[in-house]
Amino acid sequence: MASTDAVGERRSGPTPLLEMTWEDLLFAHWSVDPAVVARRLPAGYEVDTFDDEAYLGVVPFVMRNVRPAFLPSLPGPFDRTFGELNLRTYVRGPDGTPGVYFFNLDADDLLSVGVARSLFRLPYYRAEMDVDPSGGSVTFRSERTHRNVPACRFEATYGPDGDPFTPEEATLPHFLTERYRFYTVDDGGRTYYGDIGHEPWTLVPATADIRRNDLFTANGFERPDGDPSLLYARRIDVTAGRVHRV
Repeated sequence: MASTDAVGERRSGPTPLLEMTWEDLLFAHWSVDPAVVARRLPAGYEVDTFDDEAYLGVVPFVMRNVRPAFLPSLPGPFDRTFGELNLRTYVRGPDGTPGVYFFNLDADDLLSVGVARSLFRLPYYRAEMDVDPSGGSVTFRSERTHRNVPACRFEATYGPDGDPFTPEEATLPHFLTERYRFYTVDDGGRTYYGDIGHEPWTLVPATADIRRNDLFTANGFERPDGDPSLLYARRIDVTAGRVHRV
């Protein structure tokens, strides 16, 4: 488990609760006025900006071999693989630590959605997803099936389009991806944080044909203007620890 004193600066932390692998990630980020994001944040949180711009990120990917940290990676009921789709932004918490703030996380696994909502207080919603990685690209389709929440559909084909690189500090790719803490709010308005651990990202410039994207409207945002920043990551091994009340 790892947390940060600053973006990308890792230090050791509590014992991992879960282990998993993230695969075929698209980081699609739109720049927005920080005031747009600030209106949606809990008290005590500050919008984290790069060159005075806030960012809303749409991130589809595959969660593979999600399991308790004390179990080996073997086929079985506790070893889960499924698609995930989230809308996120970047903040500094009450103690100044940078991290990810999630507006939603849709996932194609009933058990994992229930566990994530109860253990991690994260806004997970059930969805039916189809992920097809073939021909050098990934076709990702998602339709939310969770009851009593706004409908949300997403469809895109994306893939790498360039040479791999490790993002350098003080660059936009580093700002958008090198985050080792997440923040969330439960239904009672209480805020929590959790830390994750992984090696630094290896990223690739990406192309994406996004044919349907309801994540902004489903979360009360207008669709941002302009083209997104697009990055792809093939895979990364991740650990996650317990959440803590802020």
